[in-house]
Amino acid sequence: MLTPDDEILSHQLPTTFDHVSQSDLRWVERVVMYGFDKSGDINVMTGMARYPNRNVTDAYAMVTTRSGAAKVVRMSTTLNPQTGALGEYTIGPYTYSIEEPLRQVRTQVAPNDQALSLDLRLTGQFETYEQTAAFHRVRGRVTEDARRFYQNGRVEGWIDIDGERIEIDPQRWWFGRDHSWGIRRGGGGGSLSEGTELQPVDLPDGVLYYMGIFQFDDELVHFAQRENSDGSRWQFEGELLYPTGSGRPHEAIIDVEHALEFRDDARVVSGGTFTIIRGDRSRSTIEVHPMTDFWPGLAGYDHYNGYASGYYRGDKFLDGFTVDTNDAEALAPVRLLSETLCDDIRLVVTVAGR
Repeated sequence: MLTPDDEILSHQLPTTFDHVSQSDLRWVERVVMYGFDKSGDINVMTGMARYPNRNVTDAYAMVTTRSGAAKVVRMSTTLNPQTGALGEYTIGPYTYSIEEPLRQVRTQVAPNDQALSLDLRLTGQFETYEQTAAFHRVRGRVTEDARRFYQNGRVEGWIDIDGERIEIDPQRWWFGRDHSWGIRRGGGGGSLSEGTELQPVDLPDGVLYYMGIFQFDDELVHFAQRENSDGSRWQFEGELLYPTGSGRPHEAIIDVEHALEFRDDARVVSGGTFTIIRGDRSRSTIEVHPMTDFWPGLAGYDHYNGYASGYYRGDKFLDGFTVDTNDAEALAPVRLLSETLCDDIRLVVTVAGR
C-alpha cells in the first residue's frame, strides 16, 4: 500500500514504506518528547508508536506534578490507510510534526474529553546522536534488535490541565527527545504472549539498566549501560556532545563507574555519583541530586488499566486517568522503569592519569 512516505527518495527495500523487512510482531517505531520544569514542580512526557506488523499506531501524553499526581491521556487507532502531510502523524487528538529534520519537531494534543492538551515545539540545541546498536539473543530467540537517536533542545509552547493553562518558559525547562525503531521487549515494545509450548523464561537475579543524559552549559554527557546482579556489564555506550554551532566534534566516553544509592520504597535512585572516563583518559565526577520522577509505564510502556502500547483497541480508542504516584499499590505495576530529574549536579574534572 502506498503511503505519503513513499514520495521521498529513501526506499531501501523493493516494497512500500508500510512494510518492514521482517514479520516479527514486536517491530515498533517510536518517538518520545520529555521535559522537566527545572523547579521540579511539573514534568511532561508525550509520544507515539507505530506497529506495522500489527496495523496499530498509538500515542499518549502524561503530566506529573510535584504532589505526585500523574494525569494521562492515551490514544490508539489502526495504522493503515495512512493519510496526511509528509512528516506529520495524527492519532485522534494527537499530532506529531517534523518541521525541520533532525532539528525541530512539534507535538500537539488538541482539547479532548480527558482535559489534557498541549502544544510543544522542540528545537535542538545539540545535534542528534545515535545510540550504539542493541542486539541480544537468548536461547535462539532475538530479544532486542533496535536503534535509537537522541536530541536535547529548547522547548516552547503550553500545557493545559483541567482548564488551567501553563505557558512554557524555555529558560525554566530542560527538554529532550528520542526516536527508536526495531524489535524490543516488554510492554513498551508491545511484547505478546507466545503460548505455553516454549521453554520457560529464564529470569535473572537482577538487572541494572540506566541511561544518563546530563546537560551543562558547554557540553552534553550521555551514557547508558546494563549490568547483571553481580555487576558484570553486557552493554555500554557513551558520548560527549557540544552545542550546535560550536564546531566541536563529538567525543567518546570509554567507561563510566557508578556509586548509586536507591530509595528503600522503590527501585529509584536517591543519590550518588557517576565517574566519567573520557577518550583522553581524563575523569569527570558527576554528583546527582534527584528532584522528581515520572513513570512511563502509566502511559503504555507497561500494562496498566487494561492497556499497553501496541495493543489493538480499534479505530477510535481514547482513555485517560489520574494516578497518585505516592500510592505504592497504584504504582506497583510500573515501578521497574522510571525517569528522574536531577538538580544541583556538580561536575568535577580531574587530570588524566597515565
